[in-house]
Amino acid sequence: MLAKISVDQWRAIDAETPPAPAGSNPHLRVLLILLTCALSLTIQEYVGGSDHYEKWFPSNGSRYWELKGFVWWSGWRVIGYVLLPMLVIACMPGERIRDYHLSGRGFFRHLWIYGAMFVAFLPVVVIASTSDSFRQTYPFYRMANRSQFDLWSWEAMYIIQFVSLEFFFRGFLLQGLRRVLGANAIFVMVVPYCMIHYGKPLPETLGALGAGLVLGTLAMRTRSIWGGVLIHVGVAITMDVLALRGCPPMGSHSYCHP
Repeated sequence: MLAKISVDQWRAIDAETPPAPAGSNPHLRVLLILLTCALSLTIQEYVGGSDHYEKWFPSNGSRYWELKGFVWWSGWRVIGYVLLPMLVIACMPGERIRDYHLSGRGFFRHLWIYGAMFVAFLPVVVIASTSDSFRQTYPFYRMANRSQFDLWSWEAMYIIQFVSLEFFFRGFLLQGLRRVLGANAIFVMVVPYCMIHYGKPLPETLGALGAGLVLGTLAMRTRSIWGGVLIHVGVAITMDVLALRGCPPMGSHSYCHP
């Protein structure tokens, strides 16, 4: 059973992956994709964090100053995870952005798999929500319980970030490396994907290894990132809702965590 959902799937990915076009330089392609990955992650770390917004744009007493920090955070995810890779794709001869796992057909055909995954993850999320580390981490925006506007503005930015992240890891990296590495592109992708979880609770970071393998395999078989988006958004909003149970009620002047 384990081989059927892992090794057999990776062999199928290799079998359906066309060879690199004649006259192309596969080593240059790998270099370009991985350098873009390194540049994007460096941008996120040294420019794109809400902590950098707070440093460069000190509080001026605005009611939404902290929320704007997450506008900065999600905006840089769009730049680093979507716009930069799309620019690179556009510069590669013969490449089309829509081929980078943006199809919805594979997603709808395999929707039941993602539903089953969400149901499987749900008990783990519920158990994790009882821990102190979970409650001190989620929601990231600590004023989410201040008003409905705060909550849903934050969730909208959170969703945009997940769409961007899935395109980068399960679209750009996997499709970009596919013709050279085949299914091995999944294992390359999992390394930076795990590392972006550093600083989060340890179980979540370790879980990113398994989730990266599963979502990467599904993305390459279905040629669609949208199942990963659905899982990420569903789990993340569930985590925020569970965490909000331990926060002061909506509209109060006490916030979720320091």
